[in-house]
Amino acid sequence: MTEATAKPFVSLAPDNRPTPRTTFDFALHRFLDDLFVAQPVMATQVGFHAHDDRWPDMSDEGRTSRLAMLRHHRARFEALDPDELSRDERIDRGIVLGAIDEMEFSEAELREAAWDPLTYVYIAGSGLFALLARDFAPWGHRGAAFAGRVAGLPLLFERARGALVGLPGRPVSLLHTEAALNQLAGIGELIDQGLAEADRQAEAGERHAAEAIRSVEPAARRSLAEFARHLEQEVRPRASGEGRLGARLFGAKLRHTLASDLTPDELRARAEEEYARVRAEMSSLARQMWPSLVPDEPLPDAASDGSPAAAEDRLVRTVIERVARDHQRPEDLLTFCQAEVGRIEEFCRQHQVITLADEPLEVTWTPVFMRAYGRAFLDSPGPLDKGQRSYFWITPPDEAAGAEAVAGYMREQNDRMLSLLSIHEGVPGHYLQLTRANQCPSLTRAVFASGTFIEGWAVYVTQVMIDLGFGADDPGLQMVNLKYYLRAVTNALMDVAIHAGDMTEQQAMELMVGGGFQEEDEARAKWLRARLTATQLSTYFVGSLELWQLERQMRRREGDDFEYRLHLESVIAHGSPPIRWLRTILVGDEADS
Repeated sequence: MTEATAKPFVSLAPDNRPTPRTTFDFALHRFLDDLFVAQPVMATQVGFHAHDDRWPDMSDEGRTSRLAMLRHHRARFEALDPDELSRDERIDRGIVLGAIDEMEFSEAELREAAWDPLTYVYIAGSGLFALLARDFAPWGHRGAAFAGRVAGLPLLFERARGALVGLPGRPVSLLHTEAALNQLAGIGELIDQGLAEADRQAEAGERHAAEAIRSVEPAARRSLAEFARHLEQEVRPRASGEGRLGARLFGAKLRHTLASDLTPDELRARAEEEYARVRAEMSSLARQMWPSLVPDEPLPDAASDGSPAAAEDRLVRTVIERVARDHQRPEDLLTFCQAEVGRIEEFCRQHQVITLADEPLEVTWTPVFMRAYGRAFLDSPGPLDKGQRSYFWITPPDEAAGAEAVAGYMREQNDRMLSLLSIHEGVPGHYLQLTRANQCPSLTRAVFASGTFIEGWAVYVTQVMIDLGFGADDPGLQMVNLKYYLRAVTNALMDVAIHAGDMTEQQAMELMVGGGFQEEDEARAKWLRARLTATQLSTYFVGSLELWQLERQMRRREGDDFEYRLHLESVIAHGSPPIRWLRTILVGDEADS
């Protein structure tokens, strides 16, 4: 199913999976053994390193083989007798079967590899980056694996050229093709970084990797150039559209992404209700802030602005614009966020919000191959890589977009927004949650992570921090927090309207800029992301709603004994499971099957 290098690769990294002891454990290990062979980049990201020199087989034969493997293991898990499983194992079996369902849907129905060229940029970028980013094994392992993956790039891109022909009724996406062309340079940069690291290691006596990488580098770069030429000259002329999924396929993918039966229509209705509530709260806060922020101007009113709605819009927009004047220079973004993480951690200590993590966190620029996907990310080590560094990535403003776009970027990413991002991506958001998830004794819950739980936690806990008094003396922070949450709401509305409807760019701008008070630069970046990553933008809103619902359930159960710190720590003590299964773990109101 995968392509190996000519010289056999011998892993020097340990298998950190716990020793299987029960029937379920053995079934899980057999599944992971096959899954990691079929998806070696995923295996590297998880922290299983026996196949670090390989790429997945992206041919149709490889896809067929993966489907057969998934169906084989589904049958094995379904055949397990529930009476012979512990309660935790019954929950874990449900999580595994849900993960298999999602992977089978991706391979059998969604089939992005046939119509989305970004698939290959992401695979190649992730597979190379993961070997350079962390010292999970000696350089003798990582360097040899890097050489193996560089050697395998020609076949990976050859198969990509053969696969990118579209599907009946779903041609190759022009939008995704153009985005892939914009990101491809990042793969060459990763090869440069690998060579630089190999040369540095060679000075210390580790010469083999440098020689091996240089021997395969020319063919890899030719294949990269040929793939770019193929996309530009052959794929792009026949590509069309934006990869919109349509109502049926979007609804199916949403069900798998959320691990929920929530329909697109139900999601839209919930988001519209929340949209109205948050905007009303922003209006009320803006009215309180106006006298101090805009002392020389009267409050907007219907008579001067033409309508009550126009007056409310100007009220909120003016206050936000004044708050956004406090922002950094682009070159200071990293140092500001690094310091902000430290300030937030101190608040957590003083107020005993949650136990902090000791693993290293580095604030750095987003790698080029990932910049189309967003403005800030948290890249964490896999659950089997212990004690490794996490990266809080920040995407720099695009200087090529012009001075006004850069200025808009900085207004959007103002000091208060960067503070909230440092909570969301750092503490107690993604960095802390994923660090704790990697300590979960359940291999299932650590490996098969739910993006809805992960993103929902970061949105939820940001509001918890505000509720606990972070920035209590700063109404500007509270206003930007409402705007930040409103972004999650409008993202969900846009996600549904694009992929299950026919939303235009103008309508999206009206929703985000007009309705959500975003800068145009931020809105255009999100318009791109929404079309590239169907269903992902809904995870923030839905995950936070479900975690607030879980908190209410726990408060009813615990009564006067409810303690926020204990609750928060219990929520992140079980890996990153779908929230329906977390509810089973903590409350027990789902069927254990």
